[in-house]
Amino acid sequence: MGRAPILGLLAGGVLLAAGAGCSALEGARLYHSGTRALERGDPERAVADLEGAAERVPNESEVHNRLGVAYAATGRRDDAIREFRSAVALDCANDVAAHNLARALAEEEAAR
Repeated sequence: MGRAPILGLLAGGVLLAAGAGCSALEGARLYHSGTRALERGDPERAVADLEGAAERVPNESEVHNRLGVAYAATGRRDDAIREFRSAVALDCANDVAAHNLARALAEEEAAR
């Protein structure tokens, strides 16, 4: 499955899980916008969009994971770790978030 269909499925999951209300629709839009910003190398824009997505759909693990990636890309390690922890707490089967958390914690330990 290509990248675009996966992102479409993910947005669909965000919408379904949040009840498909206006807030969920805006959360999905911001998630997609933040993801695109990360892909084009604009982590500051990604943070802004993904923070908005996390406010609108706070119980979506992948939104928190992606926000953690954006924080890490801007050098905000503590914020990234917090978001990766949130992602794993919301979905303990989110292996990508668990991997990102482990990596961020290892980097934090190495920096000491």
